[in-house]
Amino acid sequence: MDAGLRAYMLSIYNYMVLGLAITGFAALGTYMLAVTDNPADAVVRLRDGVFLTSFGQWVFVSPLKYVIMLAPLGVVFLLSARVNSMSAQSAQITFWVFAGLMGLSLASIFLVFTHTSIVRVFFITAASFGALSLYGYTTQKDLSGMASFLIMGLIGIVIASLVNIFLASSAMQFAISVIGVLVFAGLTAYDTQRLKTEYLYGGMDGFAQQKSAILGALSLYLNFINMFTMLLQLFGNRE
Repeated sequence: MDAGLRAYMLSIYNYMVLGLAITGFAALGTYMLAVTDNPADAVVRLRDGVFLTSFGQWVFVSPLKYVIMLAPLGVVFLLSARVNSMSAQSAQITFWVFAGLMGLSLASIFLVFTHTSIVRVFFITAASFGALSLYGYTTQKDLSGMASFLIMGLIGIVIASLVNIFLASSAMQFAISVIGVLVFAGLTAYDTQRLKTEYLYGGMDGFAQQKSAILGALSLYLNFINMFTMLLQLFGNRE
């Protein structure tokens, strides 16, 4: 195995795993600060025995929740558009900020799903992601032909999700989740092969490789997070 390729792919996975860890700690920390079982500390009653603190009201109830939901998307656009003019350190910091904001926006899953099912689905996602990424790395089959279909599927998921905000259809949500799992599974294998190919034929220098690794980690991170949330919709146990 090419030692340089191995180091490059490991750096991508390291960035991704650290990003997921930041997201997890941010989500759990936000939840712990937002929820209380003490009525004296409560501002909003969520359900029997579960109350929101003033911080929880700000994060989950106030109009600022929409800012929290959209902030990670803004950072993704910033990083993707400006990465070539950023230093590698600035790109790293932007990625860590993005991961933290994602944790803030994902904290609500602890209000909706049981903690046991969240952990279970996380490990299912991790095992599936690992197998798919390994396939993308080792297969001799050219996966580039999948790209157009996967992008079309991704666009369809986004449009259907926006429509379902107004329809609130459980059947439509189920279909979106099933298709979403398939799309992000395909993207995981495709992106892994794409990143490997970019290293082998891209002719990047050291600084370009480092920034490319950060963008690669972002791609795989987004695939993982989206696969996780789709699987959680399918297999998570609701509170």
